[in-house]
Amino acid sequence: MTKHHDRRRLAVTLLAVAAAFLVSLALGRYPITLSGLLSGEEMTVRTFTLLRLPRAVMALLGGFGLGVAGFVYQTVFRNPLASPDIIGVSSGASVGAAFAILFISSGAAATTACAFAGGLMAVFLALGLAAAVPGQSKVSLVLAGIAVHSLAQTLLMLLKLTADPEKELASIEYWIMGSLASITAGRIGFSCAVIVLGCCALLVLHRQLLLLSLQEDEARMLGVSVAVMRFFVLTVATLVVAAVVSVTGLISFVGLLAPHIARLWLRHNRRTACLMSGLLGSLLLLCADTLAKTAAATELPVSIFTSLVGVPFLLYILLSQRGRTE
Repeated sequence: MTKHHDRRRLAVTLLAVAAAFLVSLALGRYPITLSGLLSGEEMTVRTFTLLRLPRAVMALLGGFGLGVAGFVYQTVFRNPLASPDIIGVSSGASVGAAFAILFISSGAAATTACAFAGGLMAVFLALGLAAAVPGQSKVSLVLAGIAVHSLAQTLLMLLKLTADPEKELASIEYWIMGSLASITAGRIGFSCAVIVLGCCALLVLHRQLLLLSLQEDEARMLGVSVAVMRFFVLTVATLVVAAVVSVTGLISFVGLLAPHIARLWLRHNRRTACLMSGLLGSLLLLCADTLAKTAAATELPVSIFTSLVGVPFLLYILLSQRGRTE
């Protein structure tokens, strides 16, 4: 019965994601009509293929990647508030993007490459610091992540101080707020490949992932090489997050909210919940991006809308937890 209910809920969510994807394709600054596409109208076809479709695909896959990665972080750390920030990937990507804007180029290619590299460097530094501590516990990894996050934020502030307030600083701040406005067909190929391959690997390794959420001695008794497997799944999850944020900028709350909603709805932590986390992440980001490009006369940052959903939801969780303890 549970599996039947899970399949039905996955099907409902998948239909909602498909509908949100079609709405994202239909709405935008430049009006696109089905008749214009079918008739081969040049401007309509170019806008659709070069801008509108890549943007919708990135929202779909980016949201899925953030949802699955958030599920991984929360499961491995056994912390419902775990997110990409917990081991520094988001802050590292911000430093990389700011460095590119200041010293290389504010173009999309340089910013994307440096943000991706910055996210990876921050996480490998956190993992290296944690490995230097005897025992390599989850606590030491979290503390190392907090230290790297703080270091990255300090570097980001120093980079902002050297930026031109009228040009470079504005570009850095806009990148940090997150937006899919600059997505083009040429920017998303590598990122989409990393997201798809990384999410497939995490779904295949779901059993080992759940064992990592146990006490370390129990996981070892069940045949899991805890340190190696934790390093691998966190690295893969980080690759996925870095692939997303290097193109979109920082997207808040999606990786935090999607796993929460999935577990509340399915009431378990199995592979279905991981897949549901990805689908809900896609739904959240598709809806937020559609609002970002249609709600006002100018393009708005996506994180405004993800935060509008995220903050009330966190308050709801807080109040529900309080009600259980009273």
